[in-house]
Amino acid sequence: MKLISILVIFSTSFLGCNNPPVKNTDAKNPTINVANTRLKAKEALSFCKTKKFNEDFCILIDMSLHSGVKRFVVWDFKKNKITNSFLVGHGCGDNPWNYDFSKETPKFSNVDGSHCSSLGKYKIGARAHSDWGVNIKYFLHGLESTNSNAFKRFIVFHSWEVVSDEEIYPKGTPEGWGCPTISNNSFKIIDPLLKVSTKPVLMWIYK
Repeated sequence: MKLISILVIFSTSFLGCNNPPVKNTDAKNPTINVANTRLKAKEALSFCKTKKFNEDFCILIDMSLHSGVKRFVVWDFKKNKITNSFLVGHGCGDNPWNYDFSKETPKFSNVDGSHCSSLGKYKIGARAHSDWGVNIKYFLHGLESTNSNAFKRFIVFHSWEVVSDEEIYPKGTPEGWGCPTISNNSFKIIDPLLKVSTKPVLMWIYK
């Protein structure tokens, strides 16, 4: 009987060592750091005042976050807070288009043909027709050395029907060729703000 008991204990222990670790399903989704965003907004407002940009609101995109959570925010300078937040896609780089392979670790580049998004401050330019989403786009003008080729790379701000309205973490947002893309419904919220602005609006993509 002792021999049988020892064998049972040994077998149970051995099998237990081969069981996969249990995932912590109680872990919270990553979320934007509001304190850090407020600091970015303060710097953005100073930039807007100097460059005579719109001083009512700006767009901040925190690319350090997983693409399955809302990392695109509309910051209201007057209220000093986030008024809207959306999912936003980034460039696929060397990965296949329309997947989420770089949802946690996107690559950034200013090189034409890289299919990467570019970090830096942008002036949101003219409103025009788009073949994607709700058929509206805004041209983007890169204001820094890291995104100076945005206009000639045809990096524009537009909507895309495959982008979700709600967070999809741990899945990521489908990746395109470098354009910041949001959902159709999200675009319908921000388009009226951009459309009536009499001054250029700042979009700042950072990580």
